[in-house]
Amino acid sequence: MRPLPRTLRSQLTAGLVALLALACLAVGVTTVVALEGFLVRRLDQQLSASAGRFAVSLEHEARPDADNRPDTRGQAEGTFGARLLRGTPTQAAVVRAAADARVPLTRDDRRELAALPTDGTGRSIRLSVLGRYRVNAVAGDDGDVLVTGLPLHPVEETVHRLEAVEAAVFGGALLVTGVMGALWVRLSLRPLRRVTATAASVAELPLASGEVAMPEPVPVADPRTEVGQVGTALNRMLGHVGNALERRQASEERLRHFAADASHELRTPVANVRGHAELALRHQGPVPGDVRRALDRIQSESERMSRLVDDLLLLARLDAGRALERTPVDLTHLVLDATDDARAAGPDHRWLLDLPETAVTITGDKHRLYQVIGNLLANARSHTPAGTTITVQLTADDSGTRLTVADDGPGIPEDLRPEIFGRFVRADHGRSRAAGGTGLGLAIVHAVVTAHGGSVAVTSRPGHTVFTVTFRPGTSAGPTPGATRP
Repeated sequence: MRPLPRTLRSQLTAGLVALLALACLAVGVTTVVALEGFLVRRLDQQLSASAGRFAVSLEHEARPDADNRPDTRGQAEGTFGARLLRGTPTQAAVVRAAADARVPLTRDDRRELAALPTDGTGRSIRLSVLGRYRVNAVAGDDGDVLVTGLPLHPVEETVHRLEAVEAAVFGGALLVTGVMGALWVRLSLRPLRRVTATAASVAELPLASGEVAMPEPVPVADPRTEVGQVGTALNRMLGHVGNALERRQASEERLRHFAADASHELRTPVANVRGHAELALRHQGPVPGDVRRALDRIQSESERMSRLVDDLLLLARLDAGRALERTPVDLTHLVLDATDDARAAGPDHRWLLDLPETAVTITGDKHRLYQVIGNLLANARSHTPAGTTITVQLTADDSGTRLTVADDGPGIPEDLRPEIFGRFVRADHGRSRAAGGTGLGLAIVHAVVTAHGGSVAVTSRPGHTVFTVTFRPGTSAGPTPGATRP
């Protein structure tokens, strides 16, 4: 059975009811003990006042005559009397409404009566026939012992009635206190619930990036109370967090604008450098070897810089929320084309395709999706040795569309996996920049897939690395009935 949540409200209510229950228990025990003691003392006083008159009237004869019958005048009904001679009860009787009644005594009764001290002090005993009695014993004139007793039944009945009344009253008080206490605690903790709701809303905010709208401050009724102090501290913290987020957002905006402006401005001079390098290489006349090598390097680096500028400009546009095209895209056809291009660029690798029989279409930007597939394949080709098997798989069902690119290469270093989709992230060993990569390929994959409402993940170990791109069902149109794979 699942335990109930121990909230502060339930703990306070339970503590209040528990304290009241302890107080009720203490009051109940005290009153019961006090009443029982008072009633027993009253019985002792009555026994002392009777001075053993009923017991004195009892004779030692087994069959007393008419002149020697027990004197029951002035004795309360139920009064017990016994006369003992040399420790042995000779007669025992109890006062009834009609007349006195002889009481048969068992061996245990006789032993208990014989053991009573003759100091006139009241003591409680149990007689097998009569039940519990309060008795005292005094010494008679002829060396015998006179025992007088009154029943404890009225005392016990009164005490039990008090216990029942207290149980009903205290039970009702606990029930009312529990209900009213819960309402009172709920009302008292209302400001704390507002603090909790505000903190929970802040916890749900995407604070990692982008512009964040902080919730309204918590209204504080009395800052001198503990709840008011918590609310004040939370409002102060929200203010600091909001200021920090605004500054971060402003810094990101400036950096984004700088990257976009710089990329845009660099496209023209880089294109000019490439053009002049190509023009110089087409010169028909003799060109010194070192000059031609320098021109080749200029052309190669300018092409690399051109790709870098294009990638930076694309990321800047995606960061700025630039809308992508939204048209039906045959993802199967894109996978086939991208794999053919990758096979031509990496003939020393083994390429495998696992595609559904029907074409899979999604809604998105065709050129950017092709770039996602191409970057994943280029990443697998560039960072694995020759002979590596690269498997491209495309599946679609009710849960969405998934594209996986797996290879049996050396894998991704464990310390690199958390930031593998960051910008300018490169490994130092198996996945190096020897192929002239910019370190932005996987960052573009992540940005484009996210812009399409999808997600990308990676799992890697030596001999098995898998990149998985998932598009939600809302983005995916699923397999197109009647369409065949190209």
